[in-house]
Amino acid sequence: MADFLIAGLGEILWDVLADSEEIGGAPINFAYHAGLLGADSIAISTIGDDERGKRAIKELTRRGLNLEAVSIDSKHATGFVEATIDAEGVAHYNFPDNIAWDYLVLNDKALSLAPKVDAVCFGTLAQRSEKSRTAIHAFLDRAPQALKVYDMNLRQHFYSEEIIRLSLEKAHVLKLNDDEIRTVAPMFNLSGSEQNMLSELHNKFDLKYSVLTRGGNGSLIMGDGKVVESSGVKVQNMQDTIGAGDSFTASTIIGLLQGHSLEDISDHANRLAAYVCSCKGAMPAIPTEYKLIK
Repeated sequence: MADFLIAGLGEILWDVLADSEEIGGAPINFAYHAGLLGADSIAISTIGDDERGKRAIKELTRRGLNLEAVSIDSKHATGFVEATIDAEGVAHYNFPDNIAWDYLVLNDKALSLAPKVDAVCFGTLAQRSEKSRTAIHAFLDRAPQALKVYDMNLRQHFYSEEIIRLSLEKAHVLKLNDDEIRTVAPMFNLSGSEQNMLSELHNKFDLKYSVLTRGGNGSLIMGDGKVVESSGVKVQNMQDTIGAGDSFTASTIIGLLQGHSLEDISDHANRLAAYVCSCKGAMPAIPTEYKLIK
């Protein structure tokens, strides 16, 4: 089985919950899950030289993430977000401004890895500052062979039509959820059903694959001239949704790199995301049965 080098590019942050702090950040969650599924994965981000930063390094190292491409910013605090969980287990976030990942630096390791990665996942949130946006697009431009995965990940007011458009123009694969497609529909004149809106976006930006997640209601995966729809997997013992979408993305991308059918990709991604919802936090341990690369 081929080995794949997969990068998560963007924010590292602490999800500050009512009773605990859990390490996360969508691109880093993605890298973590890609690693658990059997890929060679790496996190690319910037953290502060502070207590949370030191804790992040310790925690992510314990979880097996390669942090060689994580740079340290001595002037700004490590990222965190206040997360609240509603009665359905859905997380809601409040992000502070002007923190370390707003000053994302590509260190020598990140720059050397860019031409070698097989896939890189990036989002919208980390592009809210010009400095980080420039760094993210510089990495994408230095990775001509990589499958570029845009996990839209819209948060609060930290997005614009321009940032979304530029990201879509760079992407080969789009992942977004049912709330996000309704948010971007007026930006790109999308109309009709969710499947029709996804198809219009897919064709408008000449994407290879487009993925729409619907929480507990499953997903749509579009590509190779077909659409695969899943009704979802029932979550046993629901805890929270943090990281579930990132695990879905990681499963999907490894499945695509391996050349699996969209049906098999959809089945595995939905089962994995449901399992993550049954665990607390974004980075739970995963049973070996979910591993894709042996």
